[in-house]
Amino acid sequence: MNALDLKNQGNRLFLARKYDDAICCYSKAINKNPGTATFFTNRALCYLKLRQWETAVQDCHRALEIERQLVKGHFFMGQALVEMGQYDEAIASLKKAYDLAKEQKLNFGDDITSALRMAKKRRWNMIEDKRIQQEIKLQKYLNQLLSEEHKRQLMSFKQSAGDQNYSEEIESLEQFYQKKLRAVNALFAQLDDRRKKREVPDYLCGKISFEIMRDPVVTPSGITYDKKDIIEHLQRVGHFDPVTRTDLTQDQLIPNFAMKEVIDNFLEENPWAEDY
Repeated sequence: MNALDLKNQGNRLFLARKYDDAICCYSKAINKNPGTATFFTNRALCYLKLRQWETAVQDCHRALEIERQLVKGHFFMGQALVEMGQYDEAIASLKKAYDLAKEQKLNFGDDITSALRMAKKRRWNMIEDKRIQQEIKLQKYLNQLLSEEHKRQLMSFKQSAGDQNYSEEIESLEQFYQKKLRAVNALFAQLDDRRKKREVPDYLCGKISFEIMRDPVVTPSGITYDKKDIIEHLQRVGHFDPVTRTDLTQDQLIPNFAMKEVIDNFLEENPWAEDY
């Protein structure tokens, strides 16, 4: 069998979800023709299905060494990097895949944009988790400082009081300590409540920039985009809807006032989302 036959056999095995057998066929095709990038991306996709992330990345690198503009090379590598927790690198790869797909007018539907939104969401969640852990540590540290200060005050008071009974004064110190402790913990309780809200829904984000939309417009296909992004797409890439691929011109864009109101209300209630 020649390299092309082996690739086709690998494709059939992949569709049958026999990923290990498909990898075997793609590997044989690579041995016969190591200069074909798609053999590596096909094998990389099998490794993705088998959750062998590092091996998938290696094959994507080899594919991109052969063909730098290969969309699937960047796309599959971005997916694997997300699973490896390398979110910045994943986002860069997925953005490259998205830009190349636009330039080459390839239709990946919402696959690349969905992967990119997920990568950004996971990076955001990772940053949020780190922030929360830092706040927990700060809370424990402040509580410890208050406790140590309270103990020093009690000890100092008892030493100065000698044998005299100052139970009321000691009780007053205890109440003052508990008041400060409650104030600190109440502050962090408010932070706990705000943490629950720190998530930007996908529907508020544009399908091109993946940022929160500022001037949402809707196409005849019913897809909402940020106006500046869709206009740039129409001018640079072509007169079609990026998601549905149907014909589209700028005069067909209609302001989405309902979405605009939802976004404005969300930003007013969640000012942190400006940095999302």
